[in-house]
Amino acid sequence: MTIRFVEACRLPNRIGEFMLHGFEDDATGVEHLALTHGEVGHGDAVLARIHSECLTGDGLFSERCDCGYQLEAAMRRIVAEGRGVILYLRQEGRGIGLLNKIRAYKLQDEGADTVEANERLGFPADMRDFSICAPMLDHLGVASVRLMTNNPRKLDSLRAAGLRIVEHVPLQVGRNPHNSAYLDTKAAKLGHLMQPARAYRKARTADDAADAPLKCQAQ
Repeated sequence: MTIRFVEACRLPNRIGEFMLHGFEDDATGVEHLALTHGEVGHGDAVLARIHSECLTGDGLFSERCDCGYQLEAAMRRIVAEGRGVILYLRQEGRGIGLLNKIRAYKLQDEGADTVEANERLGFPADMRDFSICAPMLDHLGVASVRLMTNNPRKLDSLRAAGLRIVEHVPLQVGRNPHNSAYLDTKAAKLGHLMQPARAYRKARTADDAADAPLKCQAQ
């Protein structure tokens, strides 16, 4: 395996205190990151997310996907739990790259869904390589994880790459009018375990109602 650890540093952000670990794939020159919070190497299964880079969602706050919402939710869950890890893989657009992702978005503007757009550009629906995860986690001392994902194929790919997953933790956040059809396509064509729009709205309404008394007490 060609993944090489480079360096680590503190990364405080508005959610909590993290350590940022840098890795480089010597075969491709691609740089990948890990965020850790708390002690992750003491043996117990670690709450984790394998997050593929999404500049448009993570950095530009796009609502065409749920990526930015998932990244923030994963960070918040990890901080609330007191320990956890996020592997941030530089695999934009399910592996097709940023500029091809923009081309794919243009095709979606014209009526294609997210899978059709990739295929019209000559790419598979998902080109990501998760084999890099195991050596990164091994460096961090993580032997097993409780994985936050909605993608059963990701679970299968990670297990095939040698990662021990002891629990699947759903991470369904961020559905909105701009990404609802996209999420439904991921469920229908890529097997993601997603609530349909009506069920998601009902669940969010129930969550808000459950939170209301607590909010009132805090005021």
